[in-house]
Amino acid sequence: MQETLQNLANLQYIDSRIDEIRQLRGDLPEEILDVETDLNRYNTKIEHLEEELKSLTAEKKNLELEIESSKEKNKKYEEQQLSVRNNREYDALTKEIEAQKQFVENSISRIEEIGKRIEEIEKELEVNKEGLAKTEEIYEEKKVNLDKVVEGTQSEEDKLLEKREELEKKLDDRFVRSYNRLRNGLTNGIAVVGMERGAALGMSLPPQTQVEVRRKNKVIIDESSGRIVVDPSFFEEAKKEFKL
Repeated sequence: MQETLQNLANLQYIDSRIDEIRQLRGDLPEEILDVETDLNRYNTKIEHLEEELKSLTAEKKNLELEIESSKEKNKKYEEQQLSVRNNREYDALTKEIEAQKQFVENSISRIEEIGKRIEEIEKELEVNKEGLAKTEEIYEEKKVNLDKVVEGTQSEEDKLLEKREELEKKLDDRFVRSYNRLRNGLTNGIAVVGMERGAALGMSLPPQTQVEVRRKNKVIIDESSGRIVVDPSFFEEAKKEFKL
């Protein structure tokens, strides 16, 4: 049973150190994800604006060409009116001329609308590109900071995770399940605690419980917190073994 208690203390010791390492990284990973979301938002917005600008520019060019073509047609129709033989032909040409004039007016109006929208798009593009540039700077800064922290701690964390896996294999499945369930349900992640001066995390233990903890011959559960309480010597051994 002492071996089981030692392995539980070792497991807690390793998990606590992993928690410390991840705390060193702080909220940087989540912050980076948030910044990446902003980058994607800016890039998507810029892409849509550029597509709209391209489409409007092409439409404006086509309208300008069609206006020139319409004017040429009108010039031709007006010349034909001078040589028509009857009113019916003259009226037909007049209708065509009016239709072309209306088309030109509508096209000019549309070109003006396009011009206004293009101005708006150019301003929006400028704002979004400035926002993108600033966000890219923030992203690079946070990424560099995270890389530095990871570089300094990743090797240690990988070794600890490897040792943790080995410890779980040494322990009975029921202890592993109980430990993980208890740890996951606690805000500070401390499922196994060493008894100090008859108390566990500052909470006094009954005299009989203190005696049983010192005997080191069974798993003791603190009734008030639900945590596993072990003799502090197990954590001293854990510290020596892992030298962290």
